[in-house]
Amino acid sequence: VRLVESGGGLVQAGGSLRLSCAASGSMFSIKDMEWYRQGPGMQRELVAAITSGGTTKYADSVKGRFTISRDNAKNTVDLQMNSLKPEDTSVYYCRMVVVGSYEYQSWGQGTQVTVSS
Repeated sequence: VRLVESGGGLVQAGGSLRLSCAASGSMFSIKDMEWYRQGPGMQRELVAAITSGGTTKYADSVKGRFTISRDNAKNTVDLQMNSLKPEDTSVYYCRMVVVGSYEYQSWGQGTQVTVSS
């Protein structure tokens, strides 16, 4: 399964961006869909996750500002980011847990989000 992210860019503090990640290729179903981010010199961290049933969880740092959603028919996951802060500046990656003949994970290539103060 190939994941392609889009929607990153440069935005001023307080602004909004919407990231999208689309899966393509042979697959049976997708379990969890997640967004991670990794800033310069930082470890990759989980930002938001959504299960196939729609249960969501968020990092404390983004609760109330970010919203994750998925479209199971299109195999896509979005991340709506509002009230962005300079500390949200990172490369954002989507990750999906795919169930085919076996279960495995797939990562996107990453999309840069830069928030200026």
